[in-house]
Amino acid sequence: MRVAKPIWVKICGITNRKDSLAAAEAGADAVGFIFVPASPRAVTREVVSEILPSLPPTVLTVAVVANESPEFIQGLLRVCPLKGIQFHGEETPEEVLRFKGQVRLIKAIRVQDTQSLEQIPRFQGVDAIVLDACQPGARGGTGTPFDWQLAVQAKAHGIPVIVAGGLNPQNVADAVTQVRPYGVDVTSGVELSPGRKDPALIREFVLRAKQAVSA
Repeated sequence: MRVAKPIWVKICGITNRKDSLAAAEAGADAVGFIFVPASPRAVTREVVSEILPSLPPTVLTVAVVANESPEFIQGLLRVCPLKGIQFHGEETPEEVLRFKGQVRLIKAIRVQDTQSLEQIPRFQGVDAIVLDACQPGARGGTGTPFDWQLAVQAKAHGIPVIVAGGLNPQNVADAVTQVRPYGVDVTSGVELSPGRKDPALIREFVLRAKQAVSA
């Protein structure tokens, strides 16, 4: 009998302690904090440093950054002992991999077509690739899905694939069964408003994602 691998679930765009605890209690494997000033879910180091001690050590805490300098990231890690960095800009492999060994590394790829996948092999060495929808002027949290068959193709490169973009409790099981990814990542799909999560939606999302691996 084939034993299904567990799915990794990340709740992103956390802005407060209450939502972070709701994610942890629902069984999420990771929470994401967005350090991109233009984002409606942007947080400060001070806010995140107050949230982190409340989270169980089993939850991976991830900073989402875009085109930031190494000095910014090192300063961030000094103030906030985060366990992962998700690079959501146009960072080069060198800029991403310089932090290898310090934290878990996730590189976001904005997916539009098969050509979008050609850059994935350049990031060999990261812990995972997160595939997000490509929307002009937006880096994520748009609530728009992409063609999941592109995620299936992306798995051929041998880097763990995380599916993001337009996921919600209603479609996450379909994404998991179609792609069989390493993980799924949700932001707007479990929100009441940007930066404010719905605990019931978080619970439903996590439950449906994890149940789908055995379907």
